[in-house]
Amino acid sequence: MILTAFPIGYLIKQRLAAFVIYIGVHSFVFTFQTASLLIEWAGGDDAAFGSYPNASTANVWGYALVNLAIYLVGLALVFLGNRVATGRANRSAAVNLDPVS
Repeated sequence: MILTAFPIGYLIKQRLAAFVIYIGVHSFVFTFQTASLLIEWAGGDDAAFGSYPNASTANVWGYALVNLAIYLVGLALVFLGNRVATGRANRSAAVNLDPVS
């Protein structure tokens, strides 16, 4: 998710549209990741949340906080990508290409 955030912000001109696209992509990836972990957990893998059915509250909150951090860093990178693209467009528009003036 972190790798897709900056290009989305850079390539999509409208900042709100870039944020919505990132949120949509992140929600799909987050849902898929959560489903995969829960299926493995129900199958007996205790690496993510502890032993089934007694999940470790610390592991669950840790999972939530890590995903929140990824989400926030991704939104910041979308914003940064949009700012870089806007700055480059403004610099290009400010260049006077008329040799007469």
